Amino acid sequence: MQKHADFVEFVELTPSAEVRVARHGWRAKCLQRLIRLDLPVPRVVALPCESVRAIVAGQMPDTRAIAARFGPDFLVSVRSSPENPEWGGPGTVLNVGMNDATHAKLVESHGREAADALYLRFVQNYATHVARLDPDMFHDEPGPEALARALAAYEAEMDEPFPQDAARQLAEVLRSMARAWEGTTARLLRQAKGAPPEAVLGLVVQEMALGIGPGLSGSGTMQFVDAVTGQPKITGRFRGQSQGRRASVETLYLTRDPRGASLEEAAPELFEELRHYGAACRRKLREEMQLEFAVEGGRVSIIDAVRVARSSRASVKIAVALAEDGVISREDALLRVEPRALSELLHYQVDPRAPRDRLARGIAASPGAATGKIVFTAAAAQASAARDEPCILVRRETAPEDIRGMHASVAVLTERGGMTSHAAVIARGLGLPCIVGCSDIQISSRDRQLRAPDGRIFREGEVITVDGTNGEVLVGVAEMLEPALDDGFRTLLRWADNVRDIGIRANADTPDDARTARMFEAEGIGLARTEHMFFDEDRLTLMREMIFADTANDRRIALERLLPMQRADFMTLFDIMAGSPVCIRLFDPPLHEFLPHDREGMRELAEALDRPLSEVTRRCEALSEFNPMLGMRGVRLGVTVPEIYDMQARAIFEATIEASRRGAPVVPEVMIPLVSAAREVEIVKTRIDAVAAAVKTEMKAEFTYRLGVMVETPRAALRAGEIAEHAHFLSFGTNDLTQMTYGLSRDDAGRFMNTYVNQGVYAEDPFHILDVEGVGELLLIGAGRGRGARQDLTISVCGEHGGNPESIAFCRAAGFDYVSCSPFRVPVARLAAAHFALLAPRGRSAP
Repeated sequence: MQKHADFVEFVELTPSAEVRVARHGWRAKCLQRLIRLDLPVPRVVALPCESVRAIVAGQMPDTRAIAARFGPDFLVSVRSSPENPEWGGPGTVLNVGMNDATHAKLVESHGREAADALYLRFVQNYATHVARLDPDMFHDEPGPEALARALAAYEAEMDEPFPQDAARQLAEVLRSMARAWEGTTARLLRQAKGAPPEAVLGLVVQEMALGIGPGLSGSGTMQFVDAVTGQPKITGRFRGQSQGRRASVETLYLTRDPRGASLEEAAPELFEELRHYGAACRRKLREEMQLEFAVEGGRVSIIDAVRVARSSRASVKIAVALAEDGVISREDALLRVEPRALSELLHYQVDPRAPRDRLARGIAASPGAATGKIVFTAAAAQASAARDEPCILVRRETAPEDIRGMHASVAVLTERGGMTSHAAVIARGLGLPCIVGCSDIQISSRDRQLRAPDGRIFREGEVITVDGTNGEVLVGVAEMLEPALDDGFRTLLRWADNVRDIGIRANADTPDDARTARMFEAEGIGLARTEHMFFDEDRLTLMREMIFADTANDRRIALERLLPMQRADFMTLFDIMAGSPVCIRLFDPPLHEFLPHDREGMRELAEALDRPLSEVTRRCEALSEFNPMLGMRGVRLGVTVPEIYDMQARAIFEATIEASRRGAPVVPEVMIPLVSAAREVEIVKTRIDAVAAAVKTEMKAEFTYRLGVMVETPRAALRAGEIAEHAHFLSFGTNDLTQMTYGLSRDDAGRFMNTYVNQGVYAEDPFHILDVEGVGELLLIGAGRGRGARQDLTISVCGEHGGNPESIAFCRAAGFDYVSCSPFRVPVARLAAAHFALLAPRGRSAP
């Protein structure tokens, strides 16, 4: 260790030197590990962060002492070494120490063209990045007079010749890089990458391996896995330098390739040496590394090694392969894969290597990518699907009546909305790529056209691609990567299930949802929204007849025709889930959602019901509400129009008996929505118990069921103790609970949420990431008071937050029994739950 002045020190990297990532940065530590592996690493000196800060303050290290470590006529590179490689840093400066004397020696040993090229490159780099001169003055390509012109330009601008003292050059380079790190622009850039404001920088000075000389010489990179797929594959490049009267550059393939010469053929022993070094790094550094190397006269130098940049699918493949080979533990493999990265494996993705023609950008609301023809209505989407033509539903915003169109589409694009808008929630449940809040586009449903921000017009039937993973709308057909639900994916999730300690269920409204949930090994259905079953054309007519019925008896008659359809729905769900829990939420939305909103729709309804148009119009107007989300919906319908819940309860129980006879015993979970008072639960429970008793008598069969409450109102959370006396479980519907706690419409929040988050009003969008301080406190109060009244009470979350890793951490720490999320978020939730089980102890909620 060498010290100069206060805190200005440096250390030569040897196997025993004291080097720490927090002081010297990731690159210094990585180079020391390579040295410990006995790899041929050129000599290295590292400056810790304290020294870099001292340089900024004007205290310089003894650069002559550093130069002495490299011997006379040294040539070195200077590279940044922050604590985290993702934070970036000042660019590398090569060939520091190059001067007229060194140049002359290189002319003798390597030829003038090679020596001129090296000197010119250093002069250009030094002039623009250290002396901060105009880059346009130093843009010459190597040539007979280029070096002389560059040296003359430097002297003219600086009023002094180009510095010949190598130690002075090194001092200026160190000062420039240290100050660049502390600059305002650099601070903002690295903070955007997640670096803390106090992030520090180390610097690494390394002997140059020039990669020029007689015989096989050159430089390149080599990695041993494909960065996109994670499959074993040697990739990289090698630029060979040949010397003689004229220096030339030849790019070689690494492995044998019919398209041209390769390093493997030209120097098989050297190629095997590099493979050996790569295997040693994988085994000892416990990671797939990319080697940066140079070859001089057939001798290899390893300049650096960095972790292979990789796609999400490659991350899974690499982590599982390392664990299966015994390089890392299974637990380490789990922690190396970011849970959200799994979303990209479940769907088609746009190939990151392919060119893109971006039409617009919006909010990436549901991952995956799909290509199809533009359609502007649900009817057009259904017609397109009937012709087997993939289509993308483009709307200003979607409504419940668009669900059939969404089912028929391969992707959804909306001009308005946020992460919890109708389009986003339904698309995630269906596994459809979706972009919402794409406010740069202008949609004209009447003209059936879409205007892009650059003025281009796209009409119905033209092809676009929706990339729901990164929020980009692309023109035409994009190159795709297939889903990666391979053995590595399944193996990783199996390991996750072995360690996680909170249940993961799926929200499933249709048989397809349930099958997807089973495919992703959800532990049951935590939320089946029954209202989505009523939007099919044949059922919608019956629903409207029920709504227009004048008496309770007339409503029952209409509902009796819906009963067999509902029973078949539930039997299918029970059969698919094969004995796993199925939680069915009773009818929730206001009735007006099932009625037409325009005059043409009302005329068609009047014809279907054989009623006067005026009567239909009056009834539609009478059922409209000023604030439907806070009006006649949920349990309020169950109390005031009890025939609906009676029919649904009967359908559930009859399906339970039939499904139990055919397969595993079924214990259905019946959930009452939008409760705010214990008395509501008492009233509904009494009727449901009566229906259960009647079904048992009629069908001469026994069954059990569990009754629960969906906690979506702040009052229900506060009175959870009273409510729990009548319920087996409480499931927090955090979408509506957040909406009611904030007094904020989740469908409209997207219009200003970015402004609020950017100005620090909210730390995050509360509809996207659970607000643990406000809404979270209501969850804790509700769970605590509920369990205080009933110790065996099951507590869960079934809102969209259930698939969010941060929200899962909160629920797990609070002692909740399970979370339920969209089927395509189940793998993410399973892995996130495993992460938290490995990183934090399990807690229990408190009253």
